[in-house]
Amino acid sequence: MCNAYEQHVKWVEYCKMMQALELGIPTHQSERDLPESDDVRINDMAPVMRAASKDIELASMNFSFPPSGAKGGPVFNFRSEGRSFANSNRCLVPASAFYEFTGRKYPKAKHRFTLANAPFMAIAGLWRDGQGNQPPSFTMLTTEPGPDVEPYHNRQVVVLWPQDWAAWIHLAKPEAELLRPLPAGSLEVETVRQGSD
Repeated sequence: MCNAYEQHVKWVEYCKMMQALELGIPTHQSERDLPESDDVRINDMAPVMRAASKDIELASMNFSFPPSGAKGGPVFNFRSEGRSFANSNRCLVPASAFYEFTGRKYPKAKHRFTLANAPFMAIAGLWRDGQGNQPPSFTMLTTEPGPDVEPYHNRQVVVLWPQDWAAWIHLAKPEAELLRPLPAGSLEVETVRQGSD
């Protein structure tokens, strides 16, 4: 599943998109709240978009929920089907691309997915407050693969159309309408590393 993504969202592009969607940005926020990264991995700190009064704020959080038990690992992807998120802290993960990997031997082939005809995408997520000395954390929601991802993986992260960002943050539409794969041609894929067969 998606355990790495790219965050090269430019502040000016972010502001233009938020303005076009009529979503407020807190006045204290700036490009420092949207740091760029070639490769955000599990347990890296990264920005998410979440509700803050009448605005949508950027908040830095740890990528993955802590393990729930002694034998469990970090929860970086969370299955969305059949669940209600009405009482959850919902967020969006701004990303310029996400990655999927294929093959059995290391290094695996690495495939980069971007949202067609858009400067960046937002992935549906959940966030939690930090416990003790731990920072707040987030995970990405997953669904069955759409036609663009299915040749590469049997699951995919939920990429939302920009017009659905506020609907996810405020849960203004049923989850089933939001948490589903996009139609064919919505995501562009590029193989950025060949695997060793």
